[in-house]
Amino acid sequence: MKFGYLIIYVPDVSASLDFFSSAFGFAVRFVHESGTYGELETGETALAFAADELAAMNFSTGHVSAHASAQPLGMEVALVTDDVHAAHARALAAGAREIAEPASKPWGQIVSYVRCPDGTLVELCTPVA
Repeated sequence: MKFGYLIIYVPDVSASLDFFSSAFGFAVRFVHESGTYGELETGETALAFAADELAAMNFSTGHVSAHASAQPLGMEVALVTDDVHAAHARALAAGAREIAEPASKPWGQIVSYVRCPDGTLVELCTPVA
């Protein structure tokens, strides 16, 4: 067993791919011709987006869409960078909303949180020492 994908259901796959490319510098790896699924080039584990309409097809009992929730969902995408302050500013300039500004943690990391236009909660952090 290995962790293969993190798939986030969103209202507009193209907009999420564009945001993550602009805000965090990830290249688009793949987009299905239907436009309802796409992946970013993030390393061994893919960060992917699928349309809410696919969730409706996959989950007969429905799902909670991150963009429709007033508060961030109880999960996050953590992106590791050497410069959290610059990454945080770039994300805000691309359209993210600040949840927590960059702060030094007692264990030595610098960490911030932003919420993407599609509702995804992203932690920006330095590597753990």
